[in-house]
Amino acid sequence: MPETEELSYKIKKCERLAAVDGLRVSILTLAEGEEVPWHSHTKIDDDFFCMEGPMQVETRRPDGTQILQPGKIFKVPAGRPHRVSGLNGGPCRFMIMQGVGKYDFVPE
Repeated sequence: MPETEELSYKIKKCERLAAVDGLRVSILTLAEGEEVPWHSHTKIDDDFFCMEGPMQVETRRPDGTQILQPGKIFKVPAGRPHRVSGLNGGPCRFMIMQGVGKYDFVPE
């Protein structure tokens, strides 16, 4: 059974599916108006898989926006600032694989 995780920001739900040294997999559910705020990771990549959406992943350095429909994937490499939300502030649900390396959350 997945664990629910405490985060430094408020979203509807975060379920940890798996965690081993240097790798973790979670499902995040964002209600209307919620977001994963701007941040980066020192060593790990974020691999997103949209389950319910559409969702958007905004990035900096370089600036960009990826719109993901259900079934689509997108990778944000280590060190690249990003933020995640439902398209136009709507709800979304996605799986995220984070690794390989030590997890950190560096606010922008």
